[in-house]
Amino acid sequence: MQLLRNKDLLGIKDLEVSEIMSIINLARLMKQRINNKSLRQQNLKNETLITLFYENSTRTKVSFNMAAWYQGMNVTDLEVATSSMQKGESLIDTAITLDRMGIDYMAIRHEKTGAPHLIAKHVAASIINAGDGANEHPTQSLLDLYTMYEKKGSFEDLNVTIIGDINHSRVARSNVIGLKKLGANVTLAGAGTLLTTGMEALGARVCFDVAEAVSGADVVMGLRIQMERQNSGSFPDLREYSQIYGINEEIFSKAAKDAILMHPAPVNRGVELTPELCDSNISAIDEQVTNGVAVRMAILTLLHDRNKSVLKSSRR
Repeated sequence: MQLLRNKDLLGIKDLEVSEIMSIINLARLMKQRINNKSLRQQNLKNETLITLFYENSTRTKVSFNMAAWYQGMNVTDLEVATSSMQKGESLIDTAITLDRMGIDYMAIRHEKTGAPHLIAKHVAASIINAGDGANEHPTQSLLDLYTMYEKKGSFEDLNVTIIGDINHSRVARSNVIGLKKLGANVTLAGAGTLLTTGMEALGARVCFDVAEAVSGADVVMGLRIQMERQNSGSFPDLREYSQIYGINEEIFSKAAKDAILMHPAPVNRGVELTPELCDSNISAIDEQVTNGVAVRMAILTLLHDRNKSVLKSSRR
């Protein structure tokens, strides 16, 4: 299994295809360990992980914690609201302080694009981007890619349609980059005001008709409408959006016969997806949650192995 080249995981754009597949393949083993307690190993015992989340999170934050705990790591969360940052301490000074305490890994989510990249330049710890602005969310993308691979067996000419708030979605950006690297075809769809970011430059097809976008798709992914990021007047009301761009049974019937439904969650039921589709046997949404823990276990292990290999080489 190929080691990762870099000490940090900052974006899908930085990963080679072989690295992506190494993460996916190791995640398959990690999933077995999640589902079978007798297979679990304390392979990262005495390693330390801290989560620094400047934006709210349930799945990603808890997933990192569980991924670390399953492998015997020491885990702590930095409560931003009660930290020294409320006294004016900068992001960089906070990260350097934690680094000096001997933290091995930092999972960072920040509203500013590039924040994890900036921190990575100042610390020895491995930085994992848990979402930076509207730029990237590499670990979410990797769990999405793993889910697709698990369900479909190949990325070559896989037709993936992503529908929703593309402009504000770091998940969409990371998935487009990853899917195109792996040989898939990607279509993006949604309201015109939510699809203006020039994703064609990344190799995606853009479509404003949801029925057309879904036609023949092997994977249909909905995205949450990020109301907290909308500019006034740029977004129709949720009811109108659901009627025009929501994924319902009629729309999904235009996809391939064995198509699967995905969503990075949280889902606004009745807006992006109907409740019936969310709970149907075509939905892989709950599976994505489990796969998220497995993928993050794989990432932590591969970063550990990479760092251990580099340290060993430096001592020769």
